[in-house]
Amino acid sequence: MKRLILMRHAKSSWDHPGMSDHERPLNARGIRSAKALGAWLKERNFIPDQTLSSSSTRTRETFATLGLRGDVRWLDRLYHAAPEDMLRALMQATGHTVLMLGHNPGIAEFAQDVVETAPDHPRFDDYPTGATLVAEFDIDDWSLLEMGTGRTLAFVVPRELIDE
Repeated sequence: MKRLILMRHAKSSWDHPGMSDHERPLNARGIRSAKALGAWLKERNFIPDQTLSSSSTRTRETFATLGLRGDVRWLDRLYHAAPEDMLRALMQATGHTVLMLGHNPGIAEFAQDVVETAPDHPRFDDYPTGATLVAEFDIDDWSLLEMGTGRTLAFVVPRELIDE
């Protein structure tokens, strides 16, 4: 059995007009959201032993603010990745529980495609910042992953965890 935590980065800042998209940091709301998401993951014992993340500043800061540890791989190819690129990266994972941190629209599409049945949640389709899906797969190795086979265990958005 393998478990995937699929998280969109927390809310980022637009306060620096000349800054590249890749370098945009989290804003104050994003930091609060990431802290709340980290607590939510820990409370439910959804603890990754490996993280595959976009190399952007906002995904790095999201991970750091979650307060998690483990093997982290910062992958340029996950920056605004398409679902097929995310699948290829995940199929090379070695962890039992893998956290993938990425960006829309690819992460929303990947979330919809990887599970057998989407969670009954009004925000699942648009996958807002900080949206987090936890799914389980009946496989022993990530290289055996097939789309549409994940069983949804949980889905949450930061607004459910904190007052914004």
